Amino acid sequence: MPLKKDLTVVMPFYKKIEYFKKAYSSVVNQTYKNFNVILVYDDELKEDLKKIKRIIKSKNFKLIVNKKNIGAGPSRNKAIDIVKTKYIAFLDCDDYWEKNKLKYQLNLMKKYKLKFSHTSYNIFNSDSNKIKKIYAKKKTTYNELLKSCDIGLSTVIIESDILKNCRFGNTKTKED
Repeated sequence: MPLKKDLTVVMPFYKKIEYFKKAYSSVVNQTYKNFNVILVYDDELKEDLKKIKRIIKSKNFKLIVNKKNIGAGPSRNKAIDIVKTKYIAFLDCDDYWEKNKLKYQLNLMKKYKLKFSHTSYNIFNSDSNKIKKIYAKKKTTYNELLKSCDIGLSTVIIESDILKNCRFGNTKTKED
């Protein structure tokens, strides 16, 4: 009998097909395997939908197709509404993970009973050259986060119950 999944990866998609295959591969090639994925297709033109369906071979993926473009935040909220796992991880379709990301991060969360975690991350330009690295702080306060937040959403894992009453906004940028 297969293990009950304990993590859901939420991936909103909008016009980033040139990056999607790498993002998809970085998810399915994780060393940690006890997860499923909700991909929310948020492009009303549907130009890349056939390509997406050809790329997705894993049975762990659920595809939601928005009738019209509603934005990344509301698309994430749509996925969060149907999550049934203890943890949620976020991955934008133009980002990708190292192969041990989920295993390493979840092990730390479970060991230290953390409800939320994030990691350091690299920023690359369009030529795949590393521009800089953003380092995760060991500790931060709410007030510090309000002033400047360098938490990359694609590095976040959070317990899903935290998001029951908290949602992403409708702004076009920085909604995460």
